[in-house]
Amino acid sequence: MKILIAHLTLCAAKFRLCITKLTLPMSDLNQALVDIRNIRRQVAVTTEFRGYGPLTLSSTAVLALLAGAAQSRWLPEPAAHPGEYVALWLTTGILSAALIVTQMFTRANRLHSGMADEMIHMAVAQFLPAGIAGLILPFVLLHVTHEVFWMLPGLWLTIFSLGVFASCRCLPRPMFIAGIWFLLSGISCISLGGTRALAPVMMSYPYAIGMGFVAIVHYRSAKKAPTDEDKEF
Repeated sequence: MKILIAHLTLCAAKFRLCITKLTLPMSDLNQALVDIRNIRRQVAVTTEFRGYGPLTLSSTAVLALLAGAAQSRWLPEPAAHPGEYVALWLTTGILSAALIVTQMFTRANRLHSGMADEMIHMAVAQFLPAGIAGLILPFVLLHVTHEVFWMLPGLWLTIFSLGVFASCRCLPRPMFIAGIWFLLSGISCISLGGTRALAPVMMSYPYAIGMGFVAIVHYRSAKKAPTDEDKEF
């Protein structure tokens, strides 16, 4: 019902804008355009973002397991090769992000149509700070000292959980559980201490399980969405 009211409000605002173009001077027209943009942002905030594809999310879980297997095979002592460890997991993370973002634009434009730009902007803005922090963190640890490098996996998972929590406002409610999972996984990893925290399973398993759960949540939400929309309209 909230979505229907928001869309009706947007339509009414567009109608007023058409009348404004015909009757008001340029200053009033600019104000009307600002009002339209504000209404679109409000609609985006109250609408569930459906741009994340379950299949793509599942594929990132598989990538994490493959990265863990690669570490076990070619990087058995990551503490002795921190640069290679960072390269492996950063590459995995960047590839996963590229897959998610690519499909996000496609799905958002198909499912949110005229509101796609606002929805994408909101989703990116919510997760971007965590993404930037996760990208910078390993270089800081490598530059400062290798003695605390073992904390990297736990800190990565903790930062990722903060990004999930920040995105919960526009995602299905069970996503909060995913945020808790990543947070607890990060804390558990840090609590191990020492090089044990750099074991392949400390990154691959938490991320694979968490993203598998996220994929299921979005799949169930997508299955229910058409029914909910039929009820509202």
